[in-house]
Amino acid sequence: MREYLEAGKIVATHGVRGEMKLELWCDGAEFLAGFKTLYFSETGAAPRAVGSVRPHKGMALLTLAGVGSIEEARPFLGRVVYIARSEARLPAGRYFLQDLIGLAVRDSDTGRVYGRVTDVTHPAAQDIYTVLTPSGEECRFPGVPEFLKGLYPAQGYLLVAPIPGMFSAAENADAPQGAADGKTAPESGDAPV
Repeated sequence: MREYLEAGKIVATHGVRGEMKLELWCDGAEFLAGFKTLYFSETGAAPRAVGSVRPHKGMALLTLAGVGSIEEARPFLGRVVYIARSEARLPAGRYFLQDLIGLAVRDSDTGRVYGRVTDVTHPAAQDIYTVLTPSGEECRFPGVPEFLKGLYPAQGYLLVAPIPGMFSAAENADAPQGAADGKTAPESGDAPV
């Protein structure tokens, strides 16, 4: 597991007193405000003391110790900020997304492995897990209790209760009309009148 994890990217300055706008890649400004130090390298190099962090329009406004003007803030534009895993306090059952990437996806009933997690996104109400199957197919499933039965990063896997077709090519019920019996559906413009 990596010790230093991406927390966001500085995308703009804000005002003239050294505040910077941070695109958040973590749970939010409140989470980030719990850190006294941010790092500007995935190896933990270039530590900077945090002055303040506050939410602002889906992002965070960040000040760093020793940065008190817009001129001093500009060199940080485009830089990724990292947090130290050892300084983070996660509630039980919560994990860093980095720790979920690469997990084997196992059937909770049979133990069958469907593939490995390659990405976790949060486009709406729940996380969406992307899985690369052994055949190279990319599949997705929502991280809701009906499908996601358990996360076990320390053991290298997660458990799912899949529905038919979740991790395989289209089944007969999902195939285009006529494909199940060897016929093909008419192309547009070829439909009978």
